[in-house]
Amino acid sequence: MEKRYPVARRSSKRKLEADLTEDQTHTKASKISAKILKQVSLLNSAAIPFTALDCATVKSAVHSLSVLAANEDLVDTILNCGVVPALVRHLRLTDNMRKYDGHEAETVKDYSDGVTEHDQFDVVKRCAVILELLAIEQEYQQLIVDAGALPCLVDWLRMQKISTTSQPLIDLLKRVADAITSLIHENNGIKTLFRMEGGIAPLVELLEFNDIKVQRAAARALRTLAFKNDGNKNQIVESNALPTLVLMLQSEDPKTHYEAVGVIGNLVHSSPDIKKEVLLAGALQPVISLLSSCCSESQREAALLIGQFATTDSDCKVHICQRGAIPPLVDMLRSPDAELQEMSAFALGRLAQDSHNQAGIGQCGGIEPLLKLLDSKKVPVQQNAIFALYSLADNEDNVAAIIKADGFRKLKAGNFRNQQTVECVAKTLKKLEEKTQGRVLKHLIHLMRFAEAVQRRVAIALAYLCSPHDRKTIFINNNGLKLLLDTLKSSNLKQKSDASAALHKLAIKASSSFSLFDIASPSPTLQMYFGDEYVNNPKLSDVTFLVEGRSFYAHRDCLLSSDIFRAMFDGSYREREAKSIVIPNIKWDVFELMMRYIYTGTVDVNLDIAQDLLRAADQYLLDGLKRICEYTISQEISEENVSLLYKMSEDFNATSLKHSCILFMLEKFDKLRCEPWYCPLVRHILPDICMFFSTLLVKSHPTDS
Repeated sequence: MEKRYPVARRSSKRKLEADLTEDQTHTKASKISAKILKQVSLLNSAAIPFTALDCATVKSAVHSLSVLAANEDLVDTILNCGVVPALVRHLRLTDNMRKYDGHEAETVKDYSDGVTEHDQFDVVKRCAVILELLAIEQEYQQLIVDAGALPCLVDWLRMQKISTTSQPLIDLLKRVADAITSLIHENNGIKTLFRMEGGIAPLVELLEFNDIKVQRAAARALRTLAFKNDGNKNQIVESNALPTLVLMLQSEDPKTHYEAVGVIGNLVHSSPDIKKEVLLAGALQPVISLLSSCCSESQREAALLIGQFATTDSDCKVHICQRGAIPPLVDMLRSPDAELQEMSAFALGRLAQDSHNQAGIGQCGGIEPLLKLLDSKKVPVQQNAIFALYSLADNEDNVAAIIKADGFRKLKAGNFRNQQTVECVAKTLKKLEEKTQGRVLKHLIHLMRFAEAVQRRVAIALAYLCSPHDRKTIFINNNGLKLLLDTLKSSNLKQKSDASAALHKLAIKASSSFSLFDIASPSPTLQMYFGDEYVNNPKLSDVTFLVEGRSFYAHRDCLLSSDIFRAMFDGSYREREAKSIVIPNIKWDVFELMMRYIYTGTVDVNLDIAQDLLRAADQYLLDGLKRICEYTISQEISEENVSLLYKMSEDFNATSLKHSCILFMLEKFDKLRCEPWYCPLVRHILPDICMFFSTLLVKSHPTDS
């Protein structure tokens, strides 16, 4: 109990603290709600239009509410306290401020006693600020619209026509435009409603207002209105916004041309007709100029827009490049900004769909940075880069440039994070393979022979890409094989790995039309084979072999297929006339299988006996049986036994097994390279590897008919 008492006491204390905290939170919330309700009450009780007596009270109330609305955690509380209707009440234009018949409005100077136009502007401005802060969720946006805020905001946009320009008016118009932007954000229904309220035309007019901040705010609102809303797009264009937007593209103010290019980008998206109108309005050259802007946001939007322009037609693609778009787009590929990389790769990919532009992009240095982007961890960057490279690979000069820049390895070994990217990479590699002939191949062979810095990577690429007709020319006649074998001696593990994989691929492709194991098919003849029923059959037997103390009955005529047996019976050996011959150093089951092969021309060999049978076949010079044994053993080559099996192939002159071991060691380089025996063994057997490939490449070379 004594040990538990302090624990229980601490628990009680914690509970008390928690209760106090909860009470304090509740008390604080209650105080905030009371404060908000007080301000709402003040707004609702003020006369409309408010008098000089109410002016200070109203301004103080909207100021307090704007401070509270800046705290996102309080938005729900503010809305629940009925702030929006109170604000809308003071947003409405009143008769003492203007006369408006739906088409014209004029300033009225007889305000209520002591209340100036500037006072009214200040209140409306703060109301707009509060609505902008509250419209952070779609449900809140709809609540504000349902309270009637939208037509009020549109009316205030028209104040540009009915009031002289002043700083309060400038501040008011900017805040109203910002509130509209917030209110319509990602809410297509309200965007459409805004158009129906007649709000687009006055926003377009604000693009020519004599204050740059108002221009930017209007452009920002138009940009949001145009996003995925065709009706708004068309009305913005019909309101003659394009000429002013094109002028804004050329502004020296980065924020201005950023907003303008954003509006145009949203206008042309999925709208071919508007795209043509934008081009006719003269937007192309200003957008190209923005590719070199000091504002990265404008660069990004301009690159996206160039990519969209490039889908218009082939002539437009050519014009874009003729006007100087390629160099800045290539420079953007080298930016550390992933978004700039993505958009520039997107634009270049669309431009590269035209054959006239492919060489230009390559000549401007676009290939290497595009290849570098394949290493990006950003899926869109990778995807746009490979799309561009796929189109560039149509040009023969670019094929050699891609391979020279180590593009084949990057494409083959890259870590691609999207299935579409993987598929496009496969298509690009296929295209490189199709293009590796004729002039392209001659160029690559020249690089392989004389360009020391890239010889190895070209030879490796050609091992994968060349056609059967060209293998001998590349790897025998022009020393491509020597380059690959020399790379196996390199101290660079990556280079050795690439060379090993390339040699393995070359061997697999070269041997695709025949087997490395020329296993003889059973085709017994009366002269050579007696048949299975004569195996160890005393019938007509004229010689007996003693193996491990057991008798094996045989027939001399059948045994003549073995050079050793022929020499034994036809030569000067003492076995010539012997009726019984002792066979030492061979087990009974091994001898029986060997004799069965001699009698039938075929035999089933399992791994347990294959090695002993291979030794016997080598001893008795039975090449066909050796190949059968080699084939069986090769099926069980592993990382653990390959070095031992290679040694066996040397001991028994088992060429096919040796070749299988060579291929296995080349294929499994990355797993075997850490073994202490591996690199010394590969260096030791390089002459054997060279002989194998030389023979294989000559043998596999197609014969022209």
